[in-house]
Amino acid sequence: MIPLPAKLAYTAFVAVLVPYYWHAYGPTNFLYYCDIALLMGLAAAWTNRSLLASAPAVGILVPQSVWIADFLATLAGFPLTGMTAYMFRDSLSLFTRGLSFFHFWLPLVLLWFIYRLGYDRRAFWAWATLAWVLMPVCYFLLPAPPPDPANPDVPVNVNYVYGMDDNQAQTLMPPLAWLALLMAGLPLLVYLPTHLLLKWLFRPPPTVVR
Repeated sequence: MIPLPAKLAYTAFVAVLVPYYWHAYGPTNFLYYCDIALLMGLAAAWTNRSLLASAPAVGILVPQSVWIADFLATLAGFPLTGMTAYMFRDSLSLFTRGLSFFHFWLPLVLLWFIYRLGYDRRAFWAWATLAWVLMPVCYFLLPAPPPDPANPDVPVNVNYVYGMDDNQAQTLMPPLAWLALLMAGLPLLVYLPTHLLLKWLFRPPPTVVR
């Protein structure tokens, strides 16, 4: 079970973040993996369903670990990837940066939830299926890079379906080949190893039959 104070603190944070992000960036911002994981974590906190914590952990532990490493390295003056450079820009308010700091603590909270609730062995397929649905949606229905100068805060290249740079699409291969590479590579190289590690580290939830 997740303790009530943790449920309330998590809920209070989400209650602030969701309307702020919706107003600042629009609803498509909530199609990012990290935002989906945040909302699934909220559902896990209140329902005590392990799958709702386990699936997002499979999806975000690796990328958010990179975020954490880059943040700490940048804080020490030695940035690794530059992905957290925005967290140190004075032009961005402390309030906005404070909200974005959930990228740091969310993976740790999800691990704590799994410790409390157990790791659901269905998590790999649950998150992989979600990602397989989400990636084509982001590719075919959401804007490609670069950002629109008239609306620079509207998300583009959501979940990197056009490449790793939000300012321009990748040119190493045809666009659909990149999408196919993501759809095959993320489950095999990121989600599956994370699933195997979590399966080894944590007991299954008592209601799930192995």
